Amino acid sequence: MSTPDAPAFKYVDLFAGIGGFHAVLDAMGGECVYAVEIDPAAQAVYEANWGSRPLGRNANGDITLDTASPDTAVPEHDVLVAGFPCQPFSKSGKQQGMDETRGTLFFNIMEIVRHRRPAVVLLENVRNLAGPRHTHEWHVIIQRLRDAGYRVSHKADILSPASFAPEFGGHPQTRDRVFIAATRVEPLEISEEYRRLAKEGRLDLPDPLAPYDEPLPVGNLRMTDEWDLVKHLPLDITITDDGSVSEAEWTWIEHWDAWVQQTRQMLASEADRAGAKAKDLPGFPIWAHVWTTDQNERDTALADAAGMAWKVSHLRKNYELFDRLRAYDSKWLGTWLGRTRQFPESRQKFEWQAQDAPSILQCVISFRPSGLRVKRLTHLPALVAISQTPIIGPLRRRLSIKEGALLQGLPEGFKWPQKDAATWKQLGNGVNTGVVARALWAQVTRDLDLLQFDRRGQSIHDAVTKTLAQDGNLELSIQAAWERSQASLAKRPETEDASAVAEDRAGSSLFAVPAMPATATL
Repeated sequence: MSTPDAPAFKYVDLFAGIGGFHAVLDAMGGECVYAVEIDPAAQAVYEANWGSRPLGRNANGDITLDTASPDTAVPEHDVLVAGFPCQPFSKSGKQQGMDETRGTLFFNIMEIVRHRRPAVVLLENVRNLAGPRHTHEWHVIIQRLRDAGYRVSHKADILSPASFAPEFGGHPQTRDRVFIAATRVEPLEISEEYRRLAKEGRLDLPDPLAPYDEPLPVGNLRMTDEWDLVKHLPLDITITDDGSVSEAEWTWIEHWDAWVQQTRQMLASEADRAGAKAKDLPGFPIWAHVWTTDQNERDTALADAAGMAWKVSHLRKNYELFDRLRAYDSKWLGTWLGRTRQFPESRQKFEWQAQDAPSILQCVISFRPSGLRVKRLTHLPALVAISQTPIIGPLRRRLSIKEGALLQGLPEGFKWPQKDAATWKQLGNGVNTGVVARALWAQVTRDLDLLQFDRRGQSIHDAVTKTLAQDGNLELSIQAAWERSQASLAKRPETEDASAVAEDRAGSSLFAVPAMPATATL
């Protein structure tokens, strides 16, 4: 157990980004003894907020250099966290998995796990890692962790900020991520409970290689009400029309809003003739760029889409909708479509996911390669590193960086010593602190039967559950942890640079590399 002056546990922060994991683990009473991140821009943000540059034990922040020798340069620790590179598995990447160099960085994680044997390992990645295209990679990851002596579920835990209620760390953002929660079976520092059960002949540790599919227990934390961006983020409603949306973008938005109103009139007219209730706006993608009266062109497009049932379906629905709009008001449609054809192709596409919202201007608007996507003001789509920032229709502006940071659960005042484009990229690549905290809480709760046998494991469990024992405690604890880091930074001499800090730490007892015990400590 920890003393009042000692950390509850020590942790390493791999592929650290801007410090989302760091925020949570510091808030829970942990001490970071090693952090590594190869991107210089992210390194600068991490240092500006957490007081240390995540270079590991080399000059570049390259984890492969610190895991190259048989005796890893990463110090002893209790918790290992890693949001390892997702591009090899992401839908927005080439999905080459472990055939891509970045995909093999998992094996550098395993070098550390095998040599340092932390009690708790928590890995985060994009949902697609557990998808059908990466079945082999998923099996390899789970099996390697089991081979190293860890109990880990083969069933993927897919968690999203929007799935958790705000009092449990949830945020109004749909951001599905897979979490791999592995807990060491064999204790290194045997607890009194272990001794007692061993003495009574009732100790029965599970076989880490045995089949195991127990999910993280998060069901009772789910959001049951509807999200409200103004209330739950919260949106700053005092900032409006700040010039962040271009004139061209407003042209596209208003043009498609005219289509929304016209289509609703058509649906109402059809309903009146049928004596029925008017139907909702179509939920399938609207592809104005394929609308044509030429049957040969339609047949050619359908033939080209053969073998892709989803595309054939979307084309047929678009042709049928186009014919109905022509029948309702061909003159209006001809004028509207003529102007539409002057837009880039991606702006001739439209996705309505706003149910009964009266206008696009009352919704959240995202410009995507698949077109303008419109959602209600409940929760936001995932912040991603390659997309433009969502537009808040009623406020006539884009989501602000401050609001983006809140969406990821970062503390008030978080610093961004860089241009906005780099900041949005990092927010898109980062982890959500609320989800990380709840994933770790669920892991130590589920695996208490293992952690209770190790004194350091029990300390991890107690620190995590204590931090999350009260509603809203996580947010306050993260804020306090960040403010402690800022106070420490304020005391640093102005002449002290990041490289000097890194060198000092590499030689200090904090980052020293003690020999790892081969057997449990009695």
